[in-house]
Amino acid sequence: MASRRGFMGLGAAGLAAAVAGTPARAAKVATKARIVIIGAGAAGTAIANRLVERLDGAEITLVDARKEHIYQPGLSLVAAGLKPSGYVLSQTTDWLPAGVKLVAERAAAIDPVAKTVGTEGGQTLAYDYLIVAPGLVLDYEAIEGFSLDMVGQNGIGSLYAGADYAAKTWAAAQKFTEEGGVALMSRPETEMKCAGAPLKHAFLIEDIASRTVGKGKYEIHYAAPQSSLFGVPIVAEKVRMLFGERGMTTHMQHTLKSVDPGRKLATFEKKDGDMLSLVELPYDYLHVIPPQRAPEVIRESDLSWGDKWVDQGWVECDQQTMRHLRYPEIFALGDVAGVPKGKTAASVKWQVPVVEDHLVAAIEGKEGTAVYDGYTSCPLITRVGRAMLIEFDYKNNLVPSFPGIIAPLEELWISWLMKEVALKATYNAMLRGKA
Repeated sequence: MASRRGFMGLGAAGLAAAVAGTPARAAKVATKARIVIIGAGAAGTAIANRLVERLDGAEITLVDARKEHIYQPGLSLVAAGLKPSGYVLSQTTDWLPAGVKLVAERAAAIDPVAKTVGTEGGQTLAYDYLIVAPGLVLDYEAIEGFSLDMVGQNGIGSLYAGADYAAKTWAAAQKFTEEGGVALMSRPETEMKCAGAPLKHAFLIEDIASRTVGKGKYEIHYAAPQSSLFGVPIVAEKVRMLFGERGMTTHMQHTLKSVDPGRKLATFEKKDGDMLSLVELPYDYLHVIPPQRAPEVIRESDLSWGDKWVDQGWVECDQQTMRHLRYPEIFALGDVAGVPKGKTAASVKWQVPVVEDHLVAAIEGKEGTAVYDGYTSCPLITRVGRAMLIEFDYKNNLVPSFPGIIAPLEELWISWLMKEVALKATYNAMLRGKA
């Protein structure tokens, strides 16, 4: 059965069709437009492939210094010892089509008035249209006493930092699952990519510990700056119930501020109404997810919102069209986009066709019609072999791909299978512009 709409909900037939070939597409549009794409992650790569298929004669330039492409949805599996680090790695150039010029440098400046992008190597790239998809940066420096070279040592993990760090995270977590003690899971106060990842890690490590060191010999503590466990109320309540059933302790409105690896203490700023205080929590295993922000080139470019997320710098754009509100020839995609939802690969899948529609329409002198409604998918792993397929939109409505067949708030093997097996093939098809 083909999916009604969702990234995770591709059934066998729908997945096979997506991987095998491109759906029927509109005729190519002749143009000499200069299109610059910043970022060769999931969003930048997917839109580059789609625009090559849509446009005839366009000059498409992709700017990114990263040699490796990271399949980020797989990092949580690596950090739980379920996949090797190589599972998430490929080469950036593996996914790029003929007809796209890769400038393997970091974007260093954007001038939206002059319509140019400056690179770290000194190149100046003029554009008619700019797609901003550089991802985000992990602000580890905001956590006093922490550095990435700690990951994998003295009970510290951080799966977000990349494939090697996810593997090192498992090394630290595995020791905890075999010896027991106190595991302390954190998440940041800022917006973040895949907000379900901290929960997945907590659930997986608890499940593994229950079958290794055994119940009664470990504690799982989850500390978060927010007042609820998930942004969608009905999902937050389900997670709260699961935490209670499994004896997992929550520390809400706690923001990680510093780490003392010698004493194995983490210091949090606790908010209680208008009162702030510092609280020390001990750990044997600590999982760190740092604050997350737009890259510096975005924050210094006049592309960010001026009245919200001011400490994070997400790109100002219309939440339905992804088009910049002050610079209509600029579009935002993926993690960097300043929209209420959308920092997942599933969101990218639905944002990319919208940007394609509006950009091609602009080239033709028309108005685009496609709309992004905030669709986000979170295959929320709760145990090895079980997950809940959570799909929702801007309004926090649950929008299941298989209503009546896969219940979104039930821990199911089929939902796990979609995460563990089907998702990567679908993701790869998306990179190719075919899903």
